[in-house]
Amino acid sequence: MFDADALRLLDAVARTGSFTGAAALLNYTQSAVSRRIASLEQQAGGPLFERLARGVRLTPAGEALHHHALVVLNQLARAEEELAGIHGGYRGRLRVGAFATANVALVPGALRAFRREFPEVELVPVEGPSGGLLRRMREGSLDVAVISDYPSGLPYDDEVELVELVVDELMVVLPRDHRLAEGERVDLRELREETWIEAPPPGRTTMLAEACARAGFAPRATVRISEWTGKFGFVAAGLGVTLVPAIAARAVPPELVLRSLGDLAPRRTVYAALPHTILPAARTLVRYLSEAAGQ
Repeated sequence: MFDADALRLLDAVARTGSFTGAAALLNYTQSAVSRRIASLEQQAGGPLFERLARGVRLTPAGEALHHHALVVLNQLARAEEELAGIHGGYRGRLRVGAFATANVALVPGALRAFRREFPEVELVPVEGPSGGLLRRMREGSLDVAVISDYPSGLPYDDEVELVELVVDELMVVLPRDHRLAEGERVDLRELREETWIEAPPPGRTTMLAEACARAGFAPRATVRISEWTGKFGFVAAGLGVTLVPAIAARAVPPELVLRSLGDLAPRRTVYAALPHTILPAARTLVRYLSEAAGQ
């Protein structure tokens, strides 16, 4: 019913918020854009854009069609890239999603090794929370994603293949002059009087709270700091302690120490996610991710 060029035009108008902007983006005339959108609206059975004093915005029908258009356009792009990979070897683009702490060492190490072997593949990194990455994968805009089962678990999805990479232990970060900094491990129960630096998601129990409950106490106090640089700054100033995933250990500044919490340590599982239609290059990247996780 809708051809790909019309869907690309719909997306361009939605992204730019005007027929003029879409015309400039796609090298059309404004009158051509107006005619094509009018024809598309006739096919759709009603208005797709609300005409405003300045620009346009999607109607509810337009939002619904735009969502489907993105899925179709991403699938067409994937088909083109897959065919290029089959007929011309490892070429084209590889869109790689990852949550923030996976981008400290795990993902960059795998991408570096992959690029050495396949320099003609354009790597497009995308960062976001695991749930958002899975949503983008379902829409067809990611070829591989590194995700974790924290904080919300992983929903069952028969359109996504999961490959376990590593069970990631959360470790405690202490100032070097902390009374427990000398040992290789710290008993979580010895930290019951500490102030914790963290940013708990609203309405959810954190891994710290769950681990402390298993140890028989509740965290005494917390200071809400979201960014890792801020957390490390507060710890360095002696204002509290924090948890950091082992896969992000490289980000810990040298004036701080990282210690295992042993059997009481919170843990999460990190996976590589692949869509239903898998590019050969994506499958190869998962192998590099597995090797990087093993290191």
